[in-house]
Amino acid sequence: MAKRRQIVLMKRREAGSTEMEPLGTADRVVAMLAPFNTAPDGGPPGSLGTVTLYGPGMTVLMPTTQKTITQLIANLSDEEIALPVLMRACKTLGWAMMDMETGRTFG
Repeated sequence: MAKRRQIVLMKRREAGSTEMEPLGTADRVVAMLAPFNTAPDGGPPGSLGTVTLYGPGMTVLMPTTQKTITQLIANLSDEEIALPVLMRACKTLGWAMMDMETGRTFG
């Protein structure tokens, strides 16, 4: 079985900035991802303090223990489907992606 790729979604940083800018409140993040066919399934939050959003070729984990969300983790089950959706979302929302394995930032 192929290893699933994990991508961190975060606000694009300005040059020289060291602080992580918030993406927004949990409700706001869910609303921003809705146009990209990514949303929760209506089930209860996970036992690890996260809610799972389901999208094309991916699941996105969002923490429920913070007032403002600074990053999300996307677990890609089908990169060919998920990456174009994430690229479009990042371009539209001013977000960036970071590959957790390599540390490379893109998007």
